[in-house]
Amino acid sequence: MEYQNSKIPEGINVSSEHPLKNFIYLLLGVSGAIIAVLLVLFYTIGFIAKWVPFEAEVKWAESISASFNESGDDTQNGLLDALGLPTTDKNLDGLDEQYTLRVQKITLYLQDLANKLALAQELPEPITITVHYIDQPLVNAFATLGGHVFIYQGLIDAVESENGLAMVIAHEIAHVKNRHPIVALSRGLGLGVILSLVTGVGGDSLSTSLAGHVNLLTSLAFSRGQETESDIEAYNTLLKYYGHGLGATELFSQLVKAGQETSLPEILNSHPLSQKRIERLEKLGQSTITDCSYASFNCSLTPLPEFLLND
Repeated sequence: MEYQNSKIPEGINVSSEHPLKNFIYLLLGVSGAIIAVLLVLFYTIGFIAKWVPFEAEVKWAESISASFNESGDDTQNGLLDALGLPTTDKNLDGLDEQYTLRVQKITLYLQDLANKLALAQELPEPITITVHYIDQPLVNAFATLGGHVFIYQGLIDAVESENGLAMVIAHEIAHVKNRHPIVALSRGLGLGVILSLVTGVGGDSLSTSLAGHVNLLTSLAFSRGQETESDIEAYNTLLKYYGHGLGATELFSQLVKAGQETSLPEILNSHPLSQKRIERLEKLGQSTITDCSYASFNCSLTPLPEFLLND
């Protein structure tokens, strides 16, 4: 009996589907896996960062400041230089004595108010708040590593009462309390290092990586969830300190009036829109009970001291 191999069919080694289709499926699968891993690492790094001792966070802030400040003994201006933000004149000794005293008096007032609000917010030990006053017209305030909170004169001018100012300070204290600055910076640096290892691009030193992510020190890096969390905690702080929440929406109302709202929808913004924040705080106010007995004798706004007002 004679056997013969059967004839090989035509096109047996040729796929009926376009080769790019399989490539796209493979690319999407690999990309999805990488994104999933990065998301897991992103939230894992953030969770671990909250357990970093506050003392270590303080030293980290000092090292950042020193790397951007030649003298190494000026934390305020070192951090501001790192952020690329304007500062008050570095040498107050060379300025008019009256101006120097004014800056010192405002700083002491802001620090004292922050200490009282931190106590009302039950800020846990060993976390502390260090307030820095910046005599610049920026409507800005933010919290950084190590419990450093920066308040600009422009923001003081934008609020109408001490209550409105206290809301902003309590908001920044809440960021520090919940360790939002170190979480934001750790996530940015961690993912930057991971991407460098994966892609093989940007294998620079840690200091270079830190400089590239230094913008994460500001509140601009905080998520909408973190901002909302801090808003709620700040409002509750006002309730405990003043006995009511009047003035909580002053800054947001001013931003809306000044047209400083972005045209992007809220879902595309890292910060909740000011109008949305006003609505949420007003709704929160309707559901809370006021007790005007702690820092004031009645439910009224506490005026700002005259020396805070810009000449």
